[in-house]
Amino acid sequence: MDAFEGLSEFVRSNTATLSRLAYLLAGNHADAQDLVQSALTKTAVRWRRVSGYDDPVAYVRRVMVNEATSRWRRWRRLRIHPVGGVPERTRPDDAAEAVGRVVLWEALGRLTSRQRALLVLRFYEDRSVQETADLLGCSVGTVKSQTHHALARLRAIAPELAELEVVA
Repeated sequence: MDAFEGLSEFVRSNTATLSRLAYLLAGNHADAQDLVQSALTKTAVRWRRVSGYDDPVAYVRRVMVNEATSRWRRWRRLRIHPVGGVPERTRPDDAAEAVGRVVLWEALGRLTSRQRALLVLRFYEDRSVQETADLLGCSVGTVKSQTHHALARLRAIAPELAELEVVA
């Protein structure tokens, strides 16, 4: 007897029923699909024994409920972090932040490739002057002066960037 004999037929005939249950347990389609897949994988490993049960669907349902409960507990343990109070500093408006990113992207596109590389290494990747010099194959003094020139050009291209608040 094949260890997986009848498993394909079982999956075909019960996937719709199991998917509905998974959706109710998970609350959304993506997590429901993952839940069904996980339960069927665990069932396949034990299929020889499970196929002998009076109601193999009941076994899969129990696996799904256990898996959903475990996921919920993991999610709750990992995602809930109570804080002592409300932070005083608020985040800027998401729309303003998006506009700032677009303006910055367009301004960077108008710099030379060397200036763009310099600013990205120094400020985006937070590299030191020495690391930037090593990566670009130039002296520390060149990095300092070229950073000054690149920032000046960036300010000239997009003066509105000077008004943006840096979010840490």
